[in-house]
Amino acid sequence: MRKMGLKIKNYNGLGIVIPFLAMFFFGTAVGYSQNGENTKSATAVLERLIGKRVTEFDLSIMENKNPDNADSFEVETTANRVKIKGTSNAVICYAAHTFLGDIGAASVSWEGNRIDLPKTWPKYAKKGATPFKYRKYLNACTFGYTMPWWDWKRWEQEIDWMALHGINLPTAMEGQEAVWQQLWKEYGVTDSQLKSHFAGPAFLPWQRMGNINSLEGPLPQEWIDKKATIQKNILQRMRALGMHPVVPAFSGYVPKAFAEKHPGSKISELSSWSGGGFESTYLLDSKDPLFKEIGKRFIEIYTQLYGESDFYLADSFNEITPPVSKEHKYEELSDYGNAIFQTIDEASPSATWVMQGWLFGDNKEFWTKEATKAFLSKVPNNRLIIQDYANDRYKVWEKQEAFYGKQWTYGYVHNYGGSNPVYGDLNYYKKELEYVLKNANKGNLVGYGVMPEGLNNNSMVYEYIYDLPWSQGKEPVNDWLMNYLKARYGNKITPPVFQAWQLLLESVYSTKYWETRWWNDRAGAYLFFKRPTLKITEFKGNPGNKEKLEKAMDILKREAKNFDKNSLYDYDLRDVSRHYNSLRMDELLMECVAAYESKDMAKADGLFKKIEQQALDINAIVSGQPLNSLKYWLKSAWDYGSSPDESRLYVKNAKTLITLWGGEGHLNDYASRAWSGMYKEFYWPRWKMFLQALRESKINDKPFDEEKERESIKQWETKWCESSEMYDK
Repeated sequence: MRKMGLKIKNYNGLGIVIPFLAMFFFGTAVGYSQNGENTKSATAVLERLIGKRVTEFDLSIMENKNPDNADSFEVETTANRVKIKGTSNAVICYAAHTFLGDIGAASVSWEGNRIDLPKTWPKYAKKGATPFKYRKYLNACTFGYTMPWWDWKRWEQEIDWMALHGINLPTAMEGQEAVWQQLWKEYGVTDSQLKSHFAGPAFLPWQRMGNINSLEGPLPQEWIDKKATIQKNILQRMRALGMHPVVPAFSGYVPKAFAEKHPGSKISELSSWSGGGFESTYLLDSKDPLFKEIGKRFIEIYTQLYGESDFYLADSFNEITPPVSKEHKYEELSDYGNAIFQTIDEASPSATWVMQGWLFGDNKEFWTKEATKAFLSKVPNNRLIIQDYANDRYKVWEKQEAFYGKQWTYGYVHNYGGSNPVYGDLNYYKKELEYVLKNANKGNLVGYGVMPEGLNNNSMVYEYIYDLPWSQGKEPVNDWLMNYLKARYGNKITPPVFQAWQLLLESVYSTKYWETRWWNDRAGAYLFFKRPTLKITEFKGNPGNKEKLEKAMDILKREAKNFDKNSLYDYDLRDVSRHYNSLRMDELLMECVAAYESKDMAKADGLFKKIEQQALDINAIVSGQPLNSLKYWLKSAWDYGSSPDESRLYVKNAKTLITLWGGEGHLNDYASRAWSGMYKEFYWPRWKMFLQALRESKINDKPFDEEKERESIKQWETKWCESSEMYDK
C-alpha cells in the first residue's frame, strides 16, 4: 500500500495545508470492507479522512455495560489490521482519531489536516472510558458568529470533526425559521408581517433567544428554504453517528404582529436588550392558555419536518430579567419553568428539556438560589439538562448547589463572538475537571464539553478539552502536548520546538479568560480592535507573559526551516506572530496617544508611522491563513445569495456582525476578528482618523472633542458596513 504523504496542494496558492473549509476530508467512495451496516456512518467518516486505507479497519459496536450509559472503546492492531470497538459510531470515530494521533499519523483541525499514514500499522493497544454520558458542543450564538453561510458540505465537515472528537450532544439550531414561519401563519401572522419580524441571517441567534427583532433583515425566503434542507441532512447524519442533536423549542417569545392580533392575551413588551437601541421583544405569559398550545404545536410541526428528537433547547431569559412581580416572584418563575417543560412533555413525552446555564452567571443578582430553585422546581430531575458552560468565568454549579438534583453538564465558553486572540488555560481545565469529578457535591453531572460562540481559532484548546473526558485529567499536560505536536507536525519535534510550546503554555495558554476583550465596558480583542478613545492610556496590560511569548515566537521562527511552508507548523507560527505583534501594537498605541496628549509631536509622529507599518505587517502575516480573512468571510456571504440583492444583504450582515453589531449600547467590536483585511481596511483607518484629529487639535492648541470624533468614526463604520466592497487583502 502506497504511503499517503503529507504533500497537499496549496489553497489559493497560500502557504498552509488545505484548510478545513476547503477540503477537510478527501476520500472517495470505496467498499466498506467487512464492516456492518451498524458501523456504516463511522466507516464513512474515516473514509473521508484516510481514503481506501479504511478497508484495513475492522469496526464494531460493543454493548454499553455502564449503568450510566457512559461510553467506552477498545483499539488493537493485529496482522496489519486496526480493530476498533466502541459503544457508538461517534465513539468509534474518536477512538480512530486517538489511534491515528498517538502514532503521529493524523491531525484533524479547522485550519487543516495533516495526514501521513505509515505503510504498516504499528503495534498498538488501548482502552478508553469516560464517566460522562454526554460530550456537548456548540453555543446557540455560534450559528451567527460562524455558521450563517455554511452549506451542507461545510456542515458535513464539521459533523465529521465532532465525531472524531467524540462529541455526542451537539446543538443543532439550523432550519427552525421554516417551522416558525408555518406556526405563526397558523396564528394569523401574514407573510409581510413575518418579513418585518425576522432578523438577518447573522443575527438570528439573538432573535431566537428573545433579545432582538428585525435587526438587519429582512430574511430571504431562499435562506429559510436552504437552511431547512441543510437541517434535514444535519440531523440525519448526527443521528446515524449516535449523536443526540439538541433542537429548538418554544420559550415564550412571539412576534409583535401576534401580540397585536391577541390583545386579550397577557404579553409583556420587554425593554431593549443590552444597552438599548434594539426593537422590543414580546414574551407570552406562561399562564396564558396559548403558551402550551403554541409550544406543543411548534414541536409537532418540527417533528413533521425533521423527525422526532430527544432533546429540546428552550432559553426564556437569556440576558433578560424575567417579567415577574415582586410579590409572587417565585410562584411565577415556577410557572414559567413548568410551562416550558409541559409544552415539551405533551408533544414529546420522553424528551428532555435542555437550557443554557449562562443566565445564572450573567444575572446573578436576580438568579439567587431561591429564584433558581423556584424556576426548576416543577420539572422532573431526569427530564432537564442545564448546560453550565461558563466555568472559565462563573462558578455557577457550586453557587447553585449543582442545580438542585437536575442533570447538568460542565464546561466552558472559551471563545466569545468569534474574536480570536491566542489564549486558553490547559492546566486550569485539567485541575478543574479533577476537582469536579472528586467533588461530593457535584450532583447529577452527566456531561462535559465546550460551547464556543465562534470557531476556527485556538485548535489546541479544543483538542485538549475533548480528550479530557477520556483521560479525566490523569495525563500530565506536557505528555499530552508532545503527543499533540507529533500528530500535528510529524516526528520532527526537536527539543527547541517542544521548548517553544512549553513557553506558549506558560505565556498565552495559561489564561482562562481574555479580560482585554471587555475592558472599560467595551469589546474588542485588543486595544487596536476597539473604537478609538483617549482612555487607552489607563489600560493596565494584557493577560499572559509577553516576554515568554516572544521567546517562543523566536524559537519557532528559527525552527521553521525544518518544516514545509505548506504545513500546520507555518499556520501556528503565523498565529503566534500575529498575536505577539498585536500585543506590541497595543503598547505603541498607548505611547502614541500619550505622546500627542503631551504635545511631543516628534515622538508621536514616529509612533504613528510605526503603528501604521505594523498594522500592514500583521495583515501580511495573517494573509497566510486563508480562513482568517475578511475576503473569505465576505465571499462566503456573497456566494450564499441567489441574487445580487440577497448577496448584498448577506455581505452587510457579515460586515455589521464583526464591527458595529447593532444597537446603541456597547456591543460594537464584540466579534472583532484578527483577520487579514481587518487590520488594513478597518482597524487602522479608524485609529488613523482618531490620531490625526488628536494631532490636529494639539498643533492648533484647541480642545480635542473625543465624542465628536468617535461619532464621526461611527458614521464611517456605518458606511463601511453598507458598502458591498470585497477586500483582496
